Amino acid sequence: MACVNDCDTHAPEAVGAPPATLKILVAGGFGAGKTTFVGAVSEIEPLSTEELLSGVGASSDPLHGVEEKTTTTVALDFGRITLDERHVLYLFGTPGQHRFWFLWEELCAGALGAVVLADTRRLADCFPAVDFFERRGIAFIVAVNEFDGGHRYGPDEVREAVGLGPEVPVVRCDARLASSGTGALAALVRHLLCMSTASSSSSESGEPL
Repeated sequence: MACVNDCDTHAPEAVGAPPATLKILVAGGFGAGKTTFVGAVSEIEPLSTEELLSGVGASSDPLHGVEEKTTTTVALDFGRITLDERHVLYLFGTPGQHRFWFLWEELCAGALGAVVLADTRRLADCFPAVDFFERRGIAFIVAVNEFDGGHRYGPDEVREAVGLGPEVPVVRCDARLASSGTGALAALVRHLLCMSTASSSSSESGEPL
């Protein structure tokens, strides 16, 4: 917290100024736990756009590995975390199904970074989210959501399977637990700070970014 105190000392906010809002995305495949994650860490009752699954969507929303799932997000999930009196974190959960990906472009506008939830029962489902953020240069981490009964893979195994570079953090997570979700968010913040520091060092040394 020393950095925060230093920032407070050198860049005081105007009295009565509204808090700065910080935007983080929670992405991943269908049924990976995005709605659960946002609901667990949010300090407010999260806004959710879940709808019941029906037989009509069975072909587009295959339930292999997630047979117990009965609802799906059709637009977004929204939650909020107040960090301090000057900073508020907004969480936006993206829809997982391919037919709703057109919403991702709107949701990612202004985002600082993303948590990509990976379900080891359907690990390939996180590939599109990883590709989306890589192509747009948006920093992200991969959080392996460890479902009951699911196989436990080590971070290095997940990294290799997904094809992640060594710079992308891979952490374990239980989306049902607030402490675990905030731990994943903290890992993302550390990653963003490391990237910012590396970028500043390269700029000061005259090296190409």
